[in-house]
Amino acid sequence: MNKILKIFFFCLIFTPLIAQKSNKITIYTDGKSGVRQAFGIEKLSESLRSFGYQIKISTNDFSQAQNNDIVIRKNGENLLKIYSADTLLIKKKESYLIQKTDKKPFQLIGKDDSGVLYACLDLANRIKENKKIPQELSVTEVPEMVLRGTCVGLQKPKLLPDREVYEYPYTPESFPWFYDKALWLKYLDMMVENRYNSLYLWNGHPFASLVKLKDYPYAVEVDEATFQKNEEMYRFLTQEADKRGIWVIQMFYNIIVSKPFAEHHKIKTQDRNRPIIPLIADYTRKSIAAFVEKYPNVGLLITLGEAMEGAGQDDVDWFTKTIIPGVQDGLKAIHSNNEPPIVLRAHDSDAPRVMKDALPLYKNLYTMAKYNGEALTTYTPRGSWAELHRKLSRIGTVHVENVHLLSNLEPFRYSSPDFIQKSVQAMHNVYEANALHLYPQASYWDWPYTADKTSQRILQLDRDEMWYKTWARYAWKSNRERNEEEVFWQNHIAKKFGLNENQAKKVLLAYEETGEIAPKLLRRYGITDGNRQTLTLGMLMTQLINPYRYSLLNLLYESEAPEGEKIIDYAEKDWKGEKHIGETPLQIAEEVKKHAQKALDAINSIDSQSVKDKAEFERLKNDVRCYHAMANFYAEKALASLDILRFKYSNNVHDLEKALPRLEESVKHYSTLTNLTKDAYLYANSMQTKQRKIPMRGVDATFIHWKEMLPVFQKELNRFKFCIDSLHHVKSDKKAEIQYLKPAEISFISKIDGQYLSEKGQTLLSDTSLIINEIAPELKFLKGVQFSKNKQILEGTKLEFSCKIPVKVLVGYFNESQQMYSAKKSIFLPKPQLEIDASANNYGQSEAKITNALLAGNWGSVNIHTYTFEAGANTLTLGKGVALVLGFVEGKQDLKVFDAGLAGNAKNIDWLFE
Repeated sequence: MNKILKIFFFCLIFTPLIAQKSNKITIYTDGKSGVRQAFGIEKLSESLRSFGYQIKISTNDFSQAQNNDIVIRKNGENLLKIYSADTLLIKKKESYLIQKTDKKPFQLIGKDDSGVLYACLDLANRIKENKKIPQELSVTEVPEMVLRGTCVGLQKPKLLPDREVYEYPYTPESFPWFYDKALWLKYLDMMVENRYNSLYLWNGHPFASLVKLKDYPYAVEVDEATFQKNEEMYRFLTQEADKRGIWVIQMFYNIIVSKPFAEHHKIKTQDRNRPIIPLIADYTRKSIAAFVEKYPNVGLLITLGEAMEGAGQDDVDWFTKTIIPGVQDGLKAIHSNNEPPIVLRAHDSDAPRVMKDALPLYKNLYTMAKYNGEALTTYTPRGSWAELHRKLSRIGTVHVENVHLLSNLEPFRYSSPDFIQKSVQAMHNVYEANALHLYPQASYWDWPYTADKTSQRILQLDRDEMWYKTWARYAWKSNRERNEEEVFWQNHIAKKFGLNENQAKKVLLAYEETGEIAPKLLRRYGITDGNRQTLTLGMLMTQLINPYRYSLLNLLYESEAPEGEKIIDYAEKDWKGEKHIGETPLQIAEEVKKHAQKALDAINSIDSQSVKDKAEFERLKNDVRCYHAMANFYAEKALASLDILRFKYSNNVHDLEKALPRLEESVKHYSTLTNLTKDAYLYANSMQTKQRKIPMRGVDATFIHWKEMLPVFQKELNRFKFCIDSLHHVKSDKKAEIQYLKPAEISFISKIDGQYLSEKGQTLLSDTSLIINEIAPELKFLKGVQFSKNKQILEGTKLEFSCKIPVKVLVGYFNESQQMYSAKKSIFLPKPQLEIDASANNYGQSEAKITNALLAGNWGSVNIHTYTFEAGANTLTLGKGVALVLGFVEGKQDLKVFDAGLAGNAKNIDWLFE
């Protein structure tokens, strides 16, 4: 017994000492580690200490390293010749390897500082996950994409008072979260955990919030206290980002100047049709120079389009004579030759042409373009948009894929690993790109919050963590085995919600099935890939059966969708008995219903009582139900639209009667969607300005919720029933009375070339023989204004006039599909497009009011848009290209929207719903 007690007491006394000795780990470094290595070592040490290990950092001879010690070095350093053959695998920036065999120390070898950082974090995570140090480990990681970035917008859902779009100074009042250091650290930690290496800050004109100019002291937009706060935050953000291997990139638009600068010089802050003038060029160049001088390690993302007239020589000149020289001036001021990277965004500019002239001047250039426009629609991009991406990728610089805005996904949760993985693969295989720039999944304009209606606002960072993790995983490596990926994501979901394997599998199924719904709906039924459409709010029947009336963006169908047919094309082919091609509206209606039902069955089979974070799981379950209601709403309405379009050809009321039950079902599903979102969401879309138009105009945050849209769809249904009844009981051969437009009295201030009457044979332009072949009778009493075709092409159109009452100016845009110059660059002025021009509805001009209203010689048909002006002196300014000014009408006059039918198209049936 005594012997046993002695052994017991010996163990009691000496075992802790033995354990303590075995729990000591030395991390060997060369003593020259930068901030990234230091951050990685700190996180690795924290992980080890959390499991009771004592950590010592040493710069002694690495050959002293024992089992479980950790040797950290950069590839190429002649420090310890172990596993040298494997170091050949990590030639690419940020790559790393981890090696561990029994009784030998860990080897963490990074290609560079970021590679060492990622190696440290990788090992720290493995220890945390397994709750012990692995004794056998062989890991080699090499990133596929050069840049893997996310963005944060310093922009808001609404315009600030007396400001235009994109004009948001950096202030605590507008962006209190920008000054929240704890939030930034949380976000940056998420980024480095997912190996994101770039952070884009989006703002229209950030310079007046961040730098002061000696020559323009009045240009600063913030007070001194705020300016100092901005300086402090910018230093903090860039330093903390650098620790985590993250490159901060400041985005800005062109050409925008600060509000005080504009007021001082009595000019507009932004004017798309304004030519480059020396004053603005000098101000912009000096703003960029001051920024580079102050923040030489911050990159710049340039959007040449939007606030500057579209692609042309001005783009080239502005980039090569203002922006690049501005950067070079800043470098010269600090005696540096280290060029900060400049990313040229291809949006609304001829980026290949700009890059050709820019590369001889500046080498550290990148290009960027939107992946699926401002939405997520397909992983099979094609057509002209794919060709643009390939052209940019082949320039020889890195091309960045911008997953932009996601206007068809918000506000519901979206995380489909399969769809996202295939999208990243398409970026490589179709676009030949090698970098990612990722927008938030929803509520970009309302950062950092989601649209969820909760007692305390939910952070996008928390709700959409799987969104960020998924894109990052495939940006690092896209070609992963599907079966292994399913296991990976099931494990992730199981851990997040405390689910068993079978339950997690069902949640993943729900994510994958709902992940197909919004992309398929938009690419087959939508009007645009831009943020002027909010898909989840639904679409009007007229938008489905007459999409060109709403300025349909053909690019959505020709490049951002598989080959297939629009609803109107399918109906016409069906009537003519022609063969259908590719993905059809009927096919998509059936597919989205099946996706929705599978997702609903999967998520409903899980008892919420057994999950962790029950509140969030219930919100996820509600989103799946919302997708189910939305899919069925669209499916039934699309099927109804096919019957209604058949009536357009058959003139048989039976076709309308066939559509009625489907339309009724569609409204019932929308009513369900309204109930599901009533207490769940604050809004559907985070951009709540006049730029948003589909399904309804979004002025002053109106029509942002489903409860606002439900009465619209109910009214649409009631009108349809009334029209069917009328067709049964009212028979008349009497033609509808023509609603003539009333001309308004105006006085011309600027000189004009002449005027013409709205009748056949009249000459439209002063320097051509182009005449009116046909014109809508509604325009009979209006007088058009003649301009020189050549002058319009070279200088644009400017018309100064005065009026005593508000007026609308009727501007005619030639239909591109019928232009005789299709083989060359078009001479015609493009129609207003909110997809590329945020000012395209400043005068209410973005939608066509009368389509096919005029036939002009052999130049084809013309659509009429209206520009609204208040009483007083006014100026109509249009960009370069041929357009028509067809007259002036009283501003209060309500213009009926219709198709005049002069292009030979079939009858208009919008009246069934209006």
